[in-house]
Amino acid sequence: MTEIYIDADACPVREEVYRVAERLGVLVHVVSNGSRPIRPAAYPGVKLVFVDQGADIADDWIAERIGPKDLCVTADIPLAARCLARGARALGPTGRPWTSSNIGSALAGRELSRHLREIGAISGHHAPMGKADKSRFIGALDEAIRALLRSP
Repeated sequence: MTEIYIDADACPVREEVYRVAERLGVLVHVVSNGSRPIRPAAYPGVKLVFVDQGADIADDWIAERIGPKDLCVTADIPLAARCLARGARALGPTGRPWTSSNIGSALAGRELSRHLREIGAISGHHAPMGKADKSRFIGALDEAIRALLRSP
């Protein structure tokens, strides 16, 4: 059975995931360390999972449970890499699928960005998501889940 795992604390598209999951009848695990409030979903197929606070605790919970028929929604590139290593799919909140073809360069780019932030060359702020961004994400999520549901 296909399930969706959300790395929830900084996820800007939780409500969009809930809508797609309800339409397709897919269970959703919303994994959080409680650092930000998360409103319970109206869809009964959403399970809130609260883990201890600490670096990578939520990531570890997801990576230990996700399987080949599942999908993780995350902006965390190392978590996406861990999910891909377990045979699962991973999708960023912008709708960008993480794949074996792009995860290596994404990890390298992440390290470069971290270094540039440390030396003050760039800031760590991202533009807020607009309607078009969320629409693109919904399309990508719908496509990914339908592909998983069709797979043997």
